[in-house]
Amino acid sequence: MAVMVWINPAAAWESAVDAAAGLTCDEVVLLLVTEEEAEHDAFTGLLGPAGHEPGEAFAGVEEEQAAALFDEAEARIGRPVRRLWERGVAEHEVVAAASGADLLVCVRDGARELPGPDSLGPVTRFVVDHAPCGVFLVWPGDRAAR
Repeated sequence: MAVMVWINPAAAWESAVDAAAGLTCDEVVLLLVTEEEAEHDAFTGLLGPAGHEPGEAFAGVEEEQAAALFDEAEARIGRPVRRLWERGVAEHEVVAAASGADLLVCVRDGARELPGPDSLGPVTRFVVDHAPCGVFLVWPGDRAAR
């Protein structure tokens, strides 16, 4: 069984990683998605055309941050993992990447005190509704899977 864990920096991704660490599976894939388009448009508007891609100046920092997230997540899993870093619209990239997984683990990012639809933010709701595999939703701070 292949388990994909969505490292969502906008949510408490650590809970998803901790839940996945307790699962019995053949492979763990850590997925990180960064939304490059929005960043590109913002930098272009601020800096104007200067003959180079505005994101180039920030690429090294982004790569270092991504590597640090992956390193921390892999340490929490406690075994070797495959790392997958995609750029694009988060919900679309997560759904596409999950096509090769048997289970997608992600964190609820909505209001815990409001059960039902409000317990998921719009991006996570899209992922849950369109995932091509099973989805394991974890509350932030929940370690029940261990």
